Amino acid sequence: MEGVLWYVLASSRGGPTRAELVRALDERPRNANQLAEALGYDYTTIRHHLDVLLDNGVVRRAGDDYGAVYLLTEQAEANRETLEEILGTVL
Repeated sequence: MEGVLWYVLASSRGGPTRAELVRALDERPRNANQLAEALGYDYTTIRHHLDVLLDNGVVRRAGDDYGAVYLLTEQAEANRETLEEILGTVL
């Protein structure tokens, strides 16, 4: 998981945006619309980055459709030290 976190949050082009999403979700679970409003990004941009994070096991979705909220996965939480290091480097 450490390598995945470094790749999706620090090494790829969209990493800084995904790092912002992870930081926001670490504060509290939110849906895509709430994230878009809080971070000032377009809804479709947020959805794209959430899909990348979902596909890589960094976040999970609770609920269905529009109102689904996103949270960090247990794997991401288990790698808290690495996650904090990356967020401190990127943000």
